[in-house]
Amino acid sequence: MDKLFCQNLKMCRRDSELTQKQVANKLGVVESCYANWEQGRTEPNIEMLRKLCKIFQVSLDELINGEE
Repeated sequence: MDKLFCQNLKMCRRDSELTQKQVANKLGVVESCYANWEQGRTEPNIEMLRKLCKIFQVSLDELINGEE
C-alpha cells in the first residue's frame, strides 16, 4: 500500500473533523475496514475512492498524490 495515500487519507479525514467511524458510516462500511485503509493493510476499490473524494471534497489526484 502506498504510504502517501494512507497519510493523505488520514489528513483529509482530520481536516474534515471526522472520526474513522463517521467516515465508515458515510461509506456504508465497518470502522475496521476504513481503519485498514488508513493503516495500509488494505486498499479501497474505485467506487470507495470516488465516495471518499466526495466526502472530503478533494480530487482523486489530491487524495492519492497530495496537494502540490
